[in-house]
Amino acid sequence: MLPIISIANLSKTYASGFRALKNVNLDIKAGEILALLGPNGAGKTTLISIVCGIVNPSEGSVTVAGHDIIKGYRITRAMIGLVPQELTTDAFESVWNAVTFSRRLFGKPDDPKLIEKILRDLTLWDKKGSEIRTLSGGMKRRLLIAKALSHEPRILFLDEPTAGVDIELRKDMWKIVADLRASGVTIILTTHYIEEAEAIADRVGIIHNGELILVEEKDRLMKQLGKKQLMLILRKKLDTLPERLAAYNLLLSEDGGTLTYTYSAGHDGHSVLTLLEDLSASGIAFDDIVTRESRLEDIFVQLVRQKK
Repeated sequence: MLPIISIANLSKTYASGFRALKNVNLDIKAGEILALLGPNGAGKTTLISIVCGIVNPSEGSVTVAGHDIIKGYRITRAMIGLVPQELTTDAFESVWNAVTFSRRLFGKPDDPKLIEKILRDLTLWDKKGSEIRTLSGGMKRRLLIAKALSHEPRILFLDEPTAGVDIELRKDMWKIVADLRASGVTIILTTHYIEEAEAIADRVGIIHNGELILVEEKDRLMKQLGKKQLMLILRKKLDTLPERLAAYNLLLSEDGGTLTYTYSAGHDGHSVLTLLEDLSASGIAFDDIVTRESRLEDIFVQLVRQKK
């Protein structure tokens, strides 16, 4: 199955000489949620802007459903909805008129039933006659999504969709994204909130200094690069570790009261059982066990540090 978006050797150098993207290669599958992670200035917004036809690439190519974004601009742009970072809206326009006008921009005939469904799905129906300036920040975010969906795009780009909103609203937005994916929309989002990617993404891409350093299925990434820690609260403090435990690379706390064992998240767990047996054979007893598993944030920090 052909990817719905194919990016090949994409680079962008601005007039100042700043190279925002460096030979990015990425295929995006239809119907998936791809989260692009990276610090400020990493190139996330530049990448989205090129695919959406807002910024011209310096090198490389991008196709959307097999159509080149430059030669087939009208076709590709009509397939894409974009929710930008900035809350740029016509303050004195009504919610209904703003969403309807966005649909007309793409040459689509008026469809009041569709607009009503979009507004209801985004809990904006009660605000349909309100001026945009009267909306809360969270409602304005929802309005941007409604405008992006008004022309029924197959692909939706969300550039920092939950920036500056509280955790309650963020969770509501995650549900909206999941529902859109269930309806067949392909979603690409950039985010600073790594828990956002961990909660809803199928795949994760990490951009650093204009380079796409990794793209992987989220679950596989967590399994391959994640770590687990087993912390043992010892019954009696130790001064040193017995020689038979050296192979485990255990970390003994400064006060001698805690042992920490770190191992791969994808491990089958047999070595943990062996460790416990060896501890028992060495006469080391413990009162409690605390476990911790790496989160996507830990993996992200690890990968970015490796690239510095």
